[in-house]
Amino acid sequence: MIGRIAGQIVCKGEDHALIDVRGVGYVVYCTDRVLAGLAPGEAAALFTDLMVREDLLQLYGFPTLVEKEWFRLLMTVQGVGAKAALAMLGALGPDGVSRALALGDWTAIKAAKGIGPKTAQRVVNELKDKAPMVMAMGAGAAVSAPPAAPDGDAVIERAAPSAPVPVPSASAQAEALSALGNLGYGPGAAAGAVAQAAGEAPEADTAGLIRAALKLLAPKG
Repeated sequence: MIGRIAGQIVCKGEDHALIDVRGVGYVVYCTDRVLAGLAPGEAAALFTDLMVREDLLQLYGFPTLVEKEWFRLLMTVQGVGAKAALAMLGALGPDGVSRALALGDWTAIKAAKGIGPKTAQRVVNELKDKAPMVMAMGAGAAVSAPPAAPDGDAVIERAAPSAPVPVPSASAQAEALSALGNLGYGPGAAAGAVAQAAGEAPEADTAGLIRAALKLLAPKG
């Protein structure tokens, strides 16, 4: 499986980039956010997911392994294909998708191009309990693809499993989520509180997120 592509950007299309890797051109489909950061003539490195169908062979590229994992997870929802998954990641970014699922905010998911209300609600309903799992990956897996070497390189590897919005780092959110879990809070409630705290305090560090989340989780009355 092709897990990473590194080379020189030849050109960009509306939804893909052509990357030259030692004389071989790879068409890699990406979100609008990723494409905006790629420029013809410059080196680039992306983690990739290879989709193989009977009459189709396509590569999808992501700057981090966590974003790649969100792509895979979104496609497990009935009616959500690669195009829809990229649209959601492009509109919200990995952190935005994570926050929308944790808060059950299907209207945020619906903001993505081509995503209707029924699909948005299905995404939230099917993935809300899985959001904490991917959020927790941010502590160790939200690494960016290493820079491309000047002459380009293609790495084939098994790649296991968030992105440009003003919220606390994925690592801080993951650490806060882990701390709340250790205190006995359920993953769903903890994820929702951390997501809300992150949205309300973009500058918060791990300790700040934990304090804010505990206030939100405290019994009212």
